[in-house]
Amino acid sequence: MNSVRSVNYATSPLLASKTPPWRSKFLVALIATGFTALAGRAVYIQVIGTDFYQRQGEKRYAHTLEVPASRGRIVDRNGQILAASVPVPSIWAIPKDLEASPEQRRQLARLVGMTERELANRLDDSPNFVWLRRQVDERLWEQVKALKIKGVYQVAEYRRRYPEGEAAAHVVGFTNIEDRGQEGIELAFQRDLQGKDGSRGVVKDRLGRVVEDIGDQIEPLHGRDVSLSIDSKVQFFAYQRVREAVAEHKAKAGSVVVLDVQTGEVLALANYPSYDPGDRSGLTGGQLRNRALTDTFEPGSTMKPFIVAHALETGRVNPDTPIHTAPGSLVVTGTAIRDAHPHNMLTVREVIQKSSNVGTARLAMQMAPREMWELMAGVGFGQKPQIDFPGAVTGRLRPYKTWRPIEQATMSYGYGVSASLLQLAHAYTAFACDGTLIPISMLRQPQPQAPCAGGVQVMSPRTAQTMRLMLQLAAGPGGTAPKAQTIGYSVGGKSGTAHKQEGKGYASNKYRSWFVGMAPIGNPRIVVAVMVDEPSNGQYYGGAVAAPVFSQVVQQSLRLLGVPPDLDVKPQIIAQQLAEPESF
Repeated sequence: MNSVRSVNYATSPLLASKTPPWRSKFLVALIATGFTALAGRAVYIQVIGTDFYQRQGEKRYAHTLEVPASRGRIVDRNGQILAASVPVPSIWAIPKDLEASPEQRRQLARLVGMTERELANRLDDSPNFVWLRRQVDERLWEQVKALKIKGVYQVAEYRRRYPEGEAAAHVVGFTNIEDRGQEGIELAFQRDLQGKDGSRGVVKDRLGRVVEDIGDQIEPLHGRDVSLSIDSKVQFFAYQRVREAVAEHKAKAGSVVVLDVQTGEVLALANYPSYDPGDRSGLTGGQLRNRALTDTFEPGSTMKPFIVAHALETGRVNPDTPIHTAPGSLVVTGTAIRDAHPHNMLTVREVIQKSSNVGTARLAMQMAPREMWELMAGVGFGQKPQIDFPGAVTGRLRPYKTWRPIEQATMSYGYGVSASLLQLAHAYTAFACDGTLIPISMLRQPQPQAPCAGGVQVMSPRTAQTMRLMLQLAAGPGGTAPKAQTIGYSVGGKSGTAHKQEGKGYASNKYRSWFVGMAPIGNPRIVVAVMVDEPSNGQYYGGAVAAPVFSQVVQQSLRLLGVPPDLDVKPQIIAQQLAEPESF
């Protein structure tokens, strides 16, 4: 058996040597300092800095979730919904938690509308949060959910729905992905519609699931509804009719404006081409443009009634005053003004009925330039429409001091001045309201104590009433627009046809066709303005292209408004007669 060698530790040189006193004191001091630091740190964490560390701890499990406010609805004058928000799923992911096989990734990319490379790039953007696709259909989310991919989730967001689609697109406009208004009423009333988001405190587990509510919840302040003056039925019918006219005449575009004369409310504002506000893929600028408000045109012969009205108002003429128009032309400073069909002598009422350029120019040349400028400015030309809508334009009315005689003459029948269709419709309310130019609005207005209240008197009631009778002649047999007549209702208005500007001159084969009028003529309820841009199917006179649209819109609108007919059906057969050739 092996013996174990014994060691005498007492004789070990290391143990036998004496330890310096300072070393033991130093070690004790180090230990004491460590305990003091730990105690101080504990005091700081538990007493002094407790609020900070509690907040840091809460960040790991406590979260404040945004409770989105629902955007206000846009409704028509009868409460019909034109735009509303509905909750829909939005798909998001936590890339660092995402676990998916190659096949699952392929299917996920397909469902969210990406290539596999695009999906990979999206997931590389942030390790904690990325949107995969926002505001999708519930069915698509169910397909994504069925893939059972860890790290892919959904959250409810609000998406706008537009039940009237293309018919009211230029009125309501649309919102972007963040639910902020971009066009139309959605933009004009963004502050009222958007509301204010609320908040909710929650505890989440490590997988991001909510397990508990904490603290007080701040309820969202939902957006305010906006009630428009638009009548959705009138709007839809006006859109249908102008769309059909554009197709029938192979035109570039068209617009219709319908005003309620009693209140100044816009009942319809329709444009074609249009778009679906809920699906704007492939949207072009031509579809987006609200032509009735943003585009200005030389209004052609629709300007003539204002010149004649001022000549009557100032006592220069009466309806039976003869105007010499032979031989169908008038030379002003070397430039000839012509009528489409030569006449010899016309009365003032026949100047409107036959739409004589020569007769109108002779009346205009009796006026001082300033007088004529004040007339046009007084009914809203060259003035920005006071309406709660983005994009309404001023048009052009040059200072009278720059006018040459020939320019004054051509302005009298609509060349050298420009206006939007809305401005033109607004100006005609002066005839419909016994000389009062009324304010117009896109919002539902309370019923006024008296029709045509709150306007500015721009001509006497007698002059306005006389002009309505002349406008009735223009829309009747022997006038330029018998096709404007409507079954059951008397109408009056003025057609217009104008060459389109092209470069510094005018295109010889491009036109705009107009008709603006009112009904019933004895006590007007509505003003309707129609414009068809570049008709190219053989007809281009306003009386042939725009007047039939006016007739259809007037008849349907007055019935919807409950206005009783003021004519028997039998006299309306005269609408089939040929129109008088229109000068332009």
